[in-house]
Amino acid sequence: MTQAQLSARLNALGRFLLVIVLTYLGLLAVTFFIGRVIPVDPVLAIVGDRAPEHVIARVREELGLNKPLWEQFYIYVSKVLQGDFGTSVLTSNPVMQDIRRAFPATLELATVGIVIGAGIGVPLGVWAAVRRGGLVDQGVRIMGLVGYSVPIFWLGLMALVVFYAKLGWVSGPGRIDVAYEFTLTPVTGLMLLDTALAGEWEAFRNAFSHLILPGALLGYFSLAYISRMTRSFMLNELAQEYVVAARAKGLSESRIIWRHALRNAMVPLVTVIALSYAGLLEGSVLTETVFAWPGLGLYITNSLQNADMNAVLGGTIIVGSIFIGLNLLSDVLYRLLDPRTRIK
Repeated sequence: MTQAQLSARLNALGRFLLVIVLTYLGLLAVTFFIGRVIPVDPVLAIVGDRAPEHVIARVREELGLNKPLWEQFYIYVSKVLQGDFGTSVLTSNPVMQDIRRAFPATLELATVGIVIGAGIGVPLGVWAAVRRGGLVDQGVRIMGLVGYSVPIFWLGLMALVVFYAKLGWVSGPGRIDVAYEFTLTPVTGLMLLDTALAGEWEAFRNAFSHLILPGALLGYFSLAYISRMTRSFMLNELAQEYVVAARAKGLSESRIIWRHALRNAMVPLVTVIALSYAGLLEGSVLTETVFAWPGLGLYITNSLQNADMNAVLGGTIIVGSIFIGLNLLSDVLYRLLDPRTRIK
C-alpha cells in the first residue's frame, strides 16, 4: 500500500468517525431540548405538585436544573455516555435497568419479523420482477398496497379475533403464560432462547405460540416494503446490458437471475433490510400495545402517558442509537458488496 493510499484510507476513516460523533451529538441535542421545551416539569413529576417550595427547589438543584443551559447539556451528555438516563418515575428503577429488561422482548419480536419479511419478501420481489405483469407481480403489488394502507393496530386486533379467539391456533397477548413465567431464569432475555437453553420445551412451544402472531404481523409489513423494493431493484438490473450479454453467452436464466442480477441488487437492498429492521425495533409500539408485548415500545408508551420523561428520552436515545448503528452497518456492508465504493 502506497503512502497516498494509506493517507486516503485514514482520511476516509476519520470522516466516518466524525460522522458518527456528530450524528450522535445531534441525537443527544434533540432529545435534550425536547426534554426542556415540553410542558412537563420533571421536578413536579418526581415530588408532586403539592410539595413545599423548599423541597421543589432542593430537587431542582439536585437535578442541576438551576444551572445554565449549556452546563445542563454537558451534564446530560456526560451521564448518557455513562449509561445513566436517570430514574423512572413510573417504576422507581434506573431507566437503563428498565430498558435492559424491556429491549430483549422487542429484539425477539423484530428479529422474527425481519426474518419473515426478508426471507419471503426478497424471493417474492425477484419472482415479481421476472414475471413482470403476471399474476405473481400483481399479487405482490396488491400485497404491498395493503401492507401500506391497512392500519397495523386494526390488523392486529382482527388477527387476535380470528386466530386466537375463534380458531384457537395461537396463544393470546403477552410473551408467555403465567404458568411458565416464574419458572424460568432469564439468561438472555430472549424467551425462545432461554426456554431452549433450559430444556423447557413445553414453555418453548408456549412462547412460540405467543410470538408467532405479532411476529408474522410485523413480518408482513416489512415484507410489503422489502418485496416492493426488491422488485424495483431487480427490474433495474434485468434491464442492464450485462444481462443481455449473459443471455447471449447461453447462461441459464436461473443463473442470470440469482447469481448475477440479484447479487448486484443486493447492494442497495442491504440498506433497505437494515433500515426495515431498525424500523421494526422502534416502530412496533402499536403492535406491542395490541398484543400486550412487554417490549421497549410499550415501555415508552406507558412512560409517555405517565409523563415519565426520563424513561421516554432514554428509550428515544436507545432507538436513535439503533438507527445510527444499523445505518452504519449497512454502509459498511454496502462497501464490502460493491467494490466501486471502496477507496483505491
